[in-house]
Amino acid sequence: MLKYRKDGVSVIVVLDRRRKKNNGLFPVKIEIVYRRIQKYIPTDVDMSEQEWSKAVTGSRVVKKLPEIERVFNHVRETVDGIVCSGKFSFSKFHFRIDSALDCTVNASMRRMMQRLHDEGKVNSYYRCRSTLLNIEGFAGADICFSDITWQWLRDCERHWVKDGKSLTTVNIYMKTLKCVLYEAMRDGYISEDNFPFGKSGYTVPKPSSRKLALTKQQIKKIMEYSGPPKLEMYRDLWLFSYLCNGINFRDMLFLKYGNIMNGEICFIRSKTMYAYGRSKVIRAVVCPEMQRIMQRWGNVPDGSPETFIFPFLRGDEDSFKAAIAVRQVIGKCNNALKLIASQIGIPPFTTYAARHSFATVMQRSGVAVSFISESLGHSSLSVTENYLAGFDRETRFRNASFLTDLN
Repeated sequence: MLKYRKDGVSVIVVLDRRRKKNNGLFPVKIEIVYRRIQKYIPTDVDMSEQEWSKAVTGSRVVKKLPEIERVFNHVRETVDGIVCSGKFSFSKFHFRIDSALDCTVNASMRRMMQRLHDEGKVNSYYRCRSTLLNIEGFAGADICFSDITWQWLRDCERHWVKDGKSLTTVNIYMKTLKCVLYEAMRDGYISEDNFPFGKSGYTVPKPSSRKLALTKQQIKKIMEYSGPPKLEMYRDLWLFSYLCNGINFRDMLFLKYGNIMNGEICFIRSKTMYAYGRSKVIRAVVCPEMQRIMQRWGNVPDGSPETFIFPFLRGDEDSFKAAIAVRQVIGKCNNALKLIASQIGIPPFTTYAARHSFATVMQRSGVAVSFISESLGHSSLSVTENYLAGFDRETRFRNASFLTDLN
């Protein structure tokens, strides 16, 4: 039967005897072996043991051989092309095999989504999915790599901005698309000269720097708000996030009683947990208001350090189910915060404002930026400065008076 080997990669036609089909036959597959790892490509041909034996010995011409040879030659040519252009890898192989069947940007993004899903990278998966939906909203379901030029990207950006997307959202979508095109260039489907991003091509717009912090007066109104229990619960969750060093809701809902040590909540941000050299233990003092919120809305402490502080997760969810649960809480909380804001007469705010508010209130109270940066778990002071809302109107007017006070 057909065999091929080059630079440590073997391609062999095999009869897969691991599972007999309902028709009593076994599937014929193309086996690729590299560094003792086997991968299989189906040929859509089935054979009995007798047919396979005759095909291997060549004692009889089998009518099914032409289809087997067609798939084998396609796999062999794909392997040969990868080996000749560089080092073989199964990721390159699958990209080329799949692209030969469906060579579109859409298909490549769907493959990336599947890979992110399999790796449990929830946020990256949703970013990729959202990017694909919005790209298809601009250019349709069959976008060729050759279609993506710097002009195409500029037109796409204008379309998204006109559609109401912020520059931050456009930045996320374009960076995701750039990753897909970079993979295509790495695997030889786009030449370096035709790569549309870069100094001589399209430049991804910088995200807009939104100042989301609330003033002390606004936070006081939020604390004093009284209303239906559901609204008060979501108000209290926001306050807990604000008081706990601006912890994001995902990390807050994953907090357990074991995170409380010596009067402080100690945790590592999920965003930087796997970033080499960047993971920092953040410590937030458990103030009386945080104690009140835990007693009112939290799980009853049962002595187990594994008990979640707040009752929104069970602990047996996979990464995607947990992410969905967190998103649901955030969505309901944002809706509640919008209602509260309208009732107490302040601008609408969201869960994300808690983090910015923590940083800005600390700054305006005279706390050193280095302490704020450590409390937020940032990698540098420059990252922290993006969170700070700057000086308020009262401070600007007071400082302006210094210009004419020459005594």
